[in-house]
Amino acid sequence: MSLSHHEQTRQPAHPFAEFIRVLGKGKKGARDLTQDEAYRAMRMILNNESEPEQLGAFLMLMRIKEETAEELVGFVRAARESLGSAKKDYQADLDWSSYAGKRRHLPWFLLSALLLAENGIKVFMHGSAGHTEGRLYTEDVLQYLGIPTATSFKDAEQQLAQHHFSYLPLQHISPKLYDIIEMRTLMGLRSPVHTLVRLLNPFNAPFSIQGIFHPSYRAVHQQAAAQLGQQHMAVLKGEGGETERNPDMECLVQSVHDGVLSDELWPALFTHRHVKAEHLDPQDLLLMWQGTLDNEFALASIIGTCAVALRLLGKADSPEAAQAMAKMFWVNHQQRK
Repeated sequence: MSLSHHEQTRQPAHPFAEFIRVLGKGKKGARDLTQDEAYRAMRMILNNESEPEQLGAFLMLMRIKEETAEELVGFVRAARESLGSAKKDYQADLDWSSYAGKRRHLPWFLLSALLLAENGIKVFMHGSAGHTEGRLYTEDVLQYLGIPTATSFKDAEQQLAQHHFSYLPLQHISPKLYDIIEMRTLMGLRSPVHTLVRLLNPFNAPFSIQGIFHPSYRAVHQQAAAQLGQQHMAVLKGEGGETERNPDMECLVQSVHDGVLSDELWPALFTHRHVKAEHLDPQDLLLMWQGTLDNEFALASIIGTCAVALRLLGKADSPEAAQAMAKMFWVNHQQRK
């Protein structure tokens, strides 16, 4: 029996179509990706082996259902692998992701990171400047503190050695991941890449701290970090989605230490809520660092965030001890001025 013309010219399904089919096969037919499927899908994406239409469909299907820990592990494995020879075990103690930007308050967490760096802890920060109107992003405000942005892994390594702090934008870590994040203005929504980059840890630091906006993602980050073999990690619902403790609110910190998951509730530092500033002036970051600005919310944010990091780093055996140590760091910093 001869084949019809239609059967003779039928094109085989694109290899990437498999993953879209899994995610989009209706309410009853769709399912989550396995870790291996997520890994293979992200590997194809990063190798430019998917079509633009497929990428858009994939990202939005993932956005609708939200990532599982298993999927996130697969995505991160593929992303880390894609860094290839660029990724090395550089001398960083603490990996700090910064992708959300700040809208209600200034990014006081930057001073927390600098306080840690001043006390001998090498902090590697990575992030991306978004396009959301009214938000301040880390790489846009570092200039006010006189801190140059790194432009390569080697540049970041030198900054870490000299100053114990470096910020490297995502476009210099993975141009492809950066391009996908930039699609937010086209799609109107965030994508799984906004989640996976927080777990990327490009320098393979033994300690990693992450801030999220939606509380449901806290446990997903925690579980994924454990599966990825991250030695020590802490994730919190940060102010504005950044890695910053909001002193007006209770703060649940979910951690991983050598494969063991734990939760710790940190109390609010104030009994009242602070009103957001009418105008955010990045120059205030420098004034605060220099000790010439009086701002109780900022001070509590800086010390409180530093304390969470110190607890993660094993420098203190309780939140109270970590808070006292962070306060001491700040007092000593001001005395040096």
